[in-house]
Amino acid sequence: MSIPILMYHQIDAPPARGTPLRGLTVSPSAFAWQMRLLRLMGYRGLSMAQLTPYLHLDQPSKVVGITFDDGYQNNFLNALPILEKNKFTATCYIVSAQLGGTNIWDHGVLAAKPLMSITECKGWLSAGMEIGSHTRSHAKLTGVSLAEAAHEITASRAELEAAFHTVVRSFCYPYGAYRSEHEEMVRAAGYDSATTTVRGKAKPSDSMLALPRIMVARATNPIQFVRKVATRYEDRRA
Repeated sequence: MSIPILMYHQIDAPPARGTPLRGLTVSPSAFAWQMRLLRLMGYRGLSMAQLTPYLHLDQPSKVVGITFDDGYQNNFLNALPILEKNKFTATCYIVSAQLGGTNIWDHGVLAAKPLMSITECKGWLSAGMEIGSHTRSHAKLTGVSLAEAAHEITASRAELEAAFHTVVRSFCYPYGAYRSEHEEMVRAAGYDSATTTVRGKAKPSDSMLALPRIMVARATNPIQFVRKVATRYEDRRA
């Protein structure tokens, strides 16, 4: 038994050709047909908090995790209505020190894009969605000291819980960069799950603090999307 956890970043009109990381922006129309296709295939789209119990079961389940990295405002504006229309939930991983700011970690590579504000995060939560932690500053954990990494992991959870009066259960490693000691920090901080950029479907044998995901890119077509979700396509390419 394995469960697909989809990884998205921005849901917006893709930038001009030649723009770095252009593939990480999925158009709203593409996201709409992807969610509709999941529903027609009989899948339920779930946040990581709601998906976690299924990850412990070694039996078939037609569920799929839906995650968004970085907390872009366009997730709230463009993805949320589509999720609500299909009665799906999802997790948005928030960079806690940049609430209402921009993707400063990309400056010099990508244009500044607005991130969800406190008000928008509250709207996301009130719609039944989940927020998770993506550290305080989008730090590459393998590139900072262990003390700094621990602070990024623990303080982010504390800041999000204080801002939104909700329990933050889910974590995502920025850039997919982590080592075993970072897994232990995530565990010690009280998170239930952590996702990576490792390719593949999640299985009961996987560490709950190092879960693989399936990237959905701008160019993902319907046939590829079905293969990613419903077959061993991603596992064979892990």
